[in-house]
Amino acid sequence: MLDIVESRYAGTVLQGILSAATAAQAELLLRLPPEDWIDTSRTAARAWIAELQASGVVGIIVLAAAVPDSVLLAAEDAELPVVTIDPIDTTDSRVASIGSTNWAGGRSATEHVIGLGHHRIAWIGGPLGSTPSAERFHGYQAALHSAGITPDGAMIRHGAFSVEAGLQHAHDMLALDERPTAIVAGNDEIAVGVLAAANELQITVPGDLSVTGFDDTPQAQWTTPRLTSVGQPLVGMGRMAVETALGMANGVQPASWHLQLATTLNVRDSTGPAT
Repeated sequence: MLDIVESRYAGTVLQGILSAATAAQAELLLRLPPEDWIDTSRTAARAWIAELQASGVVGIIVLAAAVPDSVLLAAEDAELPVVTIDPIDTTDSRVASIGSTNWAGGRSATEHVIGLGHHRIAWIGGPLGSTPSAERFHGYQAALHSAGITPDGAMIRHGAFSVEAGLQHAHDMLALDERPTAIVAGNDEIAVGVLAAANELQITVPGDLSVTGFDDTPQAQWTTPRLTSVGQPLVGMGRMAVETALGMANGVQPASWHLQLATTLNVRDSTGPAT
């Protein structure tokens, strides 16, 4: 279940999910969340779970979305496994989650631009309520703190994981008298928006501005310049979610309820020395 079908991130994770489902000879059903998903009543949740089980569903994988408590309770009562990928909230012990080392990834991207001599380093991240985004932001803060750099509140923004958010926030930041020389973005789509804003303002990348992304989706190599990005093993996360859900359906409990796969910084052309 997902509600971000149009993103390259979702498409890459789905590739892993489909690959694992095919290998397991399992049928994959792709659905959007029901209407009023977050406010689903317990009665409606029980009916929805019963309908899924009646149709043969043996597990639910939710991609980058919150799961209402009513649905978790109904799934738990029905012994229907729920596995989340890049979950909004990783604290619920009733749900197995598959993610990546977001904190380490945010730190590595920030340390990279610090190592290039940048000190005015901005952050444009996803929603404040998103655990992955918060972890990446905390990694950014930790890198600045370790380097003795005081974060500038004017250069810290949170919003949607979208090109539009990156474009808007980058326009605002690049209009500052003391504009950033590097922007660390919370995902690749935000970074693409930053590149677009720099192009519109005739700010060269990486000559005047370095930009990093997160996820390392295929589009990171299609941008001009090619995007430096923290790689999440997106295909592997999709595969692991299917394997975990099918294992739980067969009575095998996961070794860990909250798995984090390693991230890797992939340096390309969008970052360069501070001028």
